[in-house]
Amino acid sequence: MRVVVIIPSRYGSTRFDGKPLARIYGRPMIQWVYQRALQANCVEAVHVATDDERIRVAVKAFGGNVIMTSSACRSGTDRVAEAAEHLGLGLQDVVINIQGDQPLVDSRSFDALVKPFAEDAAVKMSTLAFAIVDEREITDPKDVKVTFDNNGDALYFSRATIPYARDGGTGHAIYKHLGVYAYTREFLECFRQLPPGRLEEIEKLEQLRAMEHGHRIRVVVTPYDSPEVDLPVDIRRIEEKMAVMGL
Repeated sequence: MRVVVIIPSRYGSTRFDGKPLARIYGRPMIQWVYQRALQANCVEAVHVATDDERIRVAVKAFGGNVIMTSSACRSGTDRVAEAAEHLGLGLQDVVINIQGDQPLVDSRSFDALVKPFAEDAAVKMSTLAFAIVDEREITDPKDVKVTFDNNGDALYFSRATIPYARDGGTGHAIYKHLGVYAYTREFLECFRQLPPGRLEEIEKLEQLRAMEHGHRIRVVVTPYDSPEVDLPVDIRRIEEKMAVMGL
C-alpha cells in the first residue's frame, strides 16, 4: 500500500485571493504545508495539484512536485482524484488530501490517519478531529464540528455546535474537524462520481456527500491541532504560533 499526499491548490479565493502564495516568515504558505507533509513516516511522496501557472512556478522554485490539473475541476477532491489518476496509483493505494492553507499541520497525524486502512479492510476514507480547547471555536461556524460513534465512524459534520448540551454545561468534549482526508484510490474514484447531497449544499461541507450516499468516514482523533489561514489577518496568528514552536 503506497501512501501519497496530494495538496489541491488554486489561486482564486473569494476571501483571500492568492492565498497559497501568501508569505509566512518569508516562505509561500504552500511550501510550509508541503514540507511538513514530507516529514510523515508513512508518506512516499508529496505533490501539489493546481491549474495555476503562478502556483506551479512557486512550487518548482522550492523543489516541490507539481501536477497541472484541469481548470474545470468542481472541487479540491476532484483535483486530487485527477492528480491521483495522473500518477497511476493503484486502487488500494492511499491518497492523503491536505488543504494548502494549513501551514502548521503536524506530520505525525498523517501516520495516525492511514493506520485504520491497515487495521480494518472496511475503511475506505478517514479524516482527522481535534478536541477543541479554544472555546471560541465551539460556536464559530468557520470551525466545523464532528461527532462519531463508538467505532470511530462519523455521525455528522456541522458548522453548528454538536453535540449541543440541552441542559447546559461544558463537561463533554467537542471535536473540531481538521481538513485532512485519506482515501483509497478506489474510493476516491467512487466519491468523485457521486452527485452533490442535500446536506452538503446546506452546510457547504463536501464530506457530507459521502455520508449522504451511505459511505462511512473513520474519524481519527489527533492531539495535534492544525489551524487554517482563512483571511490575511490569520497569518500573524500563525507566525506567532510558529515562533512559540521554534519554527
